[in-house]
Amino acid sequence: MKIAVKNIQNKEVDKIDLDDSVFGVEVKTDILHRVVNYQLAKRRSGCHKTKGISEISGTGKKPWSQKGTGRARAGSIRRPQDRGGATIFGPVVRTHNIDVPKKLRQYALKCALSAKAADGKLIILDEAKSKSHKTKPMAVALSKMGLDSALIICGEDVDANFARATNNIPRVDVLPVQGVNVYDILRRDILVLTKEAAEKLTERLVSVKKAA
Repeated sequence: MKIAVKNIQNKEVDKIDLDDSVFGVEVKTDILHRVVNYQLAKRRSGCHKTKGISEISGTGKKPWSQKGTGRARAGSIRRPQDRGGATIFGPVVRTHNIDVPKKLRQYALKCALSAKAADGKLIILDEAKSKSHKTKPMAVALSKMGLDSALIICGEDVDANFARATNNIPRVDVLPVQGVNVYDILRRDILVLTKEAAEKLTERLVSVKKAA
């Protein structure tokens, strides 16, 4: 698959041949859905906690007699219906992680890349660098490229000026190639890869076989 390489001024400067085994695979939405759920579940801390009846501070003595008071029976002041009492079946500290095989996650990444390429929403930049850290000229340049909602994947290192210039632009995210993931690709309309990022991703994913 041949695709034009553009610079930040939106001018074509070269062409690159993308590997079809990475950018042209069959897009399986069920795998994308599964991996997005995996990512979002992994973000949850799971540290919410309520106290059970054995953890509530208070005496174990029966608060009043079983009969003769005219009041309902009570066995403890720590019971859930009383103010300050226990919470029954409340949340406990746990992990929300979902087990997804590594090869499936890698194939989902190929599906996400292929989906953007198939929809014509993949742009290859020669490099993601900026001479200035100012936001306004960068916003104008990205607007001319039609990048109102975009994920920009740089090489192994993100240029400091480029990162600062794009930091305050709404709906534009910048990541190093090590941080590329399915969720961030799908949540933005346009995917922008530098030549270095495209090469690194191809090296990383070319050996991943088709998922069942």
